[in-house]
Amino acid sequence: HSLGEFSALVAAGALSFEDGLKLVSARAMAMQKACELQPSTMAAVLGLDDAKVEEICASINEVVVAANYNCPGQLVISGSVKGVDMACEKLKEAGAKRALKLAVSGAFHSPLMEPARQELEAAINATPFKKPVCPIYQNATAKPTSSPEEIKKNLVAQLTAPVRWTQTVQNMIADGATEFVELGPGSVLQGLIKKVNKDISAESKQSL
Repeated sequence: HSLGEFSALVAAGALSFEDGLKLVSARAMAMQKACELQPSTMAAVLGLDDAKVEEICASINEVVVAANYNCPGQLVISGSVKGVDMACEKLKEAGAKRALKLAVSGAFHSPLMEPARQELEAAINATPFKKPVCPIYQNATAKPTSSPEEIKKNLVAQLTAPVRWTQTVQNMIADGATEFVELGPGSVLQGLIKKVNKDISAESKQSL
């Protein structure tokens, strides 16, 4: 998820392979610059419901927000180093099984990515997008769209908005999806899907 949204757009014909590479590069450079502006980080939180994590983050007088809704009971928070440290302590006190800081260089999918969002917006607006061959479920909304303008808007929002993977999978199932296939060498996403709904078919394949 997250960066994989660009792969999905290329696969669905909304974005050319070459333009996809250019945007991924521009996104990475913009995010790196944003990371250098303020020390920031992320942490994985296990064993608390989403609403409790959101409540604790909102109670802290620092930048710290829910950034990745991976599956029920597994959420990643993102923000300033101080904010994430304070949140981790409160989350453990509230009963989290783990609140573990991640080895990342910045607070991705948080308000601290605002400078990168502005830079990426210019690159996306200068890139031609077509209507995809099928609706694309986007991270920022967890909802499907086929509108090129809507896709561009949501791609820009993605940098400062959370990755709503749990909600995306739930919406796909509600819309009739019965089988999920993860392409590539890993199996992380199919594992998350099974945690969202244990009755759904999820498998990995090296290629189609």
